[in-house]
Amino acid sequence: MTRAVVFAYHNVGVRCLATLLARGVDVALVVTHRDAPGETIWFDSVAERARADRIALAYAEDTRAPALLERVRALAPDFVFSFYYRNMLEPALLAQAARGALNMHGSLLPRYRGRAPVNWAIVHGEVETGATLHYMAEKPDAGPIVDQQAVPILPDDTALDVFGKVTWAAELVLHRSLPGLIAGTAPARAQDLAAGSYFGGRRPEDGRIDWRAGARRIHDLVRAVAPPYPGAFFELAGRTVRLLRTRFEPGPGAAPIGPALRCEGGFAYAECADGARLRLLAFEIDGKPGGADAIIAAFGATRVPLT
Repeated sequence: MTRAVVFAYHNVGVRCLATLLARGVDVALVVTHRDAPGETIWFDSVAERARADRIALAYAEDTRAPALLERVRALAPDFVFSFYYRNMLEPALLAQAARGALNMHGSLLPRYRGRAPVNWAIVHGEVETGATLHYMAEKPDAGPIVDQQAVPILPDDTALDVFGKVTWAAELVLHRSLPGLIAGTAPARAQDLAAGSYFGGRRPEDGRIDWRAGARRIHDLVRAVAPPYPGAFFELAGRTVRLLRTRFEPGPGAAPIGPALRCEGGFAYAECADGARLRLLAFEIDGKPGGADAIIAAFGATRVPLT
């Protein structure tokens, strides 16, 4: 029987672990993370899935690297898999996989290597992304590709919407790749790293709105960081406004007076620097949900300039 050690977290980790088990792989050990204090946990638990299947479980935060290396070496796995695990695996650990160490990445490599690939793809207005199964190398997300699956990003999809599609794509890619991996016939296509870029992690502050940008770019930012992520925000008259959901509406083409919040016909809009506007479908002022009347109450006018 094919034996694997799995490093996993998040929904992709849960679904890919389930796929290995469904394909008859002997998962000898699962290494995952303890949930970070203060983090919004909106995703499924790899630890719970491992316990349900009576798989040996270790937490990265509780295990010293030398001890983990020795434990993996003793298990003599055919494969080491990383499924949305948050730490880089050191080369000595990768070398314990007799038949290869593979990672599932949430983009169409070589594009969007690194952290938060789904969020970055939406920020940049991409119309598709996907999941890529690739061999791990010393540099992150740089090893040869086994398989990948594209999924669409629709104009109003949030990061949560797209992450659900990427989870499905990851499961599909792994399911169809496993027979070839086990048989030793799976392809391994070198990446052209010049055709993509590396991106770092995102912070809540990265959701700050720059009103000099056009409406489409702001809309993409809003949906890229919409809940359960921290959200896009700006300050106005000493108050914090968080945009949670917007709808892009092309403008008439006339030169704009300047960015502004406008209340009209019972709806709230953000008029943007390029003449287009965003309908504000969901937003908060100082943490409280509101509508057009909340903007008028907070800022005292039906049109409030933005800077």
